[in-house]
Amino acid sequence: MRRPTVLWLLALMAVLALAAAACAEDEPDEAAGDAEDEPDDEPDEEPDDEPDDEPDDEPDEAAESVELTYAFFAPEGTFPAVQMQEWAERLQERTETDVEVDMFFGGTLLEAGDIYSGVQQGTADMGLGSPGYDTGQFPLMSGIALPVGFPNATVASVTLWDLLEEFEPDELYDDFKVLTAFTTEPAHLMTIDRVEGVEDVEGTDMRATGSGIPVLEAFGASGTGMPMPEVPEAVETGVIEGVLTSRETLEDFALAENLGYTVDHPTVVNSFAAVMDLDQYEGLPADVQEAIDGLGPEMAEWTGNYHDTDNVEGALEWADQEHGHEIVELDEDEAERWDELMEPITEAWLDEAEDAGLPGDEFHERMLELRDEHAEEHG
Repeated sequence: MRRPTVLWLLALMAVLALAAAACAEDEPDEAAGDAEDEPDDEPDEEPDDEPDDEPDDEPDEAAESVELTYAFFAPEGTFPAVQMQEWAERLQERTETDVEVDMFFGGTLLEAGDIYSGVQQGTADMGLGSPGYDTGQFPLMSGIALPVGFPNATVASVTLWDLLEEFEPDELYDDFKVLTAFTTEPAHLMTIDRVEGVEDVEGTDMRATGSGIPVLEAFGASGTGMPMPEVPEAVETGVIEGVLTSRETLEDFALAENLGYTVDHPTVVNSFAAVMDLDQYEGLPADVQEAIDGLGPEMAEWTGNYHDTDNVEGALEWADQEHGHEIVELDEDEAERWDELMEPITEAWLDEAEDAGLPGDEFHERMLELRDEHAEEHG
């Protein structure tokens, strides 16, 4: 009887062993199942959140940054250079794009005669030049420098801007985006020796820009064209006996140290135009283009007003206090005589414009209309 009992016990133990083995195999399966479930959840969340956001932001930030170079031939303290700095500050304030403007003054990047060609060639992204230095390159725009009796720089500057926008002369608009344009106040004769009449001017050597040389010649002087940075030495060494230009130069270029007199009779203005290569402008972000467009007329008026008030008035006060500079008033008959001597300059310009196929008469008539309109507000 013992043998069957033993066999039964052995069979029972075998069954229990098989059951235990089955349980041991089930536990790893459950653990593996848990491990597979957890990774399935985490990767689904990561792509939906962090990885999708961060890569999109970084390229946008890199794209929204612009660096521009801006060249001018005169020193940093001159009023056109002050305009450049004001323009750059306003541009930066009005754009979401981060715009950095690197300015080069005093001919360190481009000299007076190279501004416009230098911008075309890519030496500078932007340049501020004076078309009056080369009236042949800017034949229609040179009409702003005719002796038409602008009362101040503000009236002349906003008139110039309006004329450029209306006529869009090829000499500027074919290759450039015009950033802004403005003028000096009407030029005055500033001399080493006292001048009370035309006879005192006859036979002298005086400096002027292209637009002022015909005025000096009308008064019987020899007109010498040279960039303003060269003028102080030319005066000091006696190469020239005076200048026909705007009066802020008495302080900006320290001309009052050697020029003792200013004849209080306005003549012609000198113009400035700030430009950017047209292709360069069209490649800028939209918000930068929009800000540049809005600053054009705004800076024309701002610069004219700054020049008339802070700049010219301050220079005259400085010249008087520091150097005893004198203002010479012409009597009424002599003043009329000076105006009559300048009249042929306008007639000659109109003839030249007609010969060149330019709308000179239309430009001149519109200039007089705009002058009178703006003089009511700014005169």
